Amino acid sequence: MTTITVRYFAAAADAAGRDQEQLTVQGTLGALRAELLERYGEPMAKVLRSGSFLVDGTVSRDDDRRLGATVDILPPFAGG
Repeated sequence: MTTITVRYFAAAADAAGRDQEQLTVQGTLGALRAELLERYGEPMAKVLRSGSFLVDGTVSRDDDRRLGATVDILPPFAGG
């Protein structure tokens, strides 16, 4: 198990009802995704379908990616 800081931005913060929290998960992005879906349901599912994960500052959507100390959950951004 790995304890990480999860930071939520914009719609992800709305779905979670907070800006950040500490979570203990199995240690992969897939395990974190499953935990977030279980905790926050469909509002978070909408964010995760099109949003991004930053694992210690590096974008990843690979469920097998090992977690670092911090994971940012970012909704899709408009504009360019």
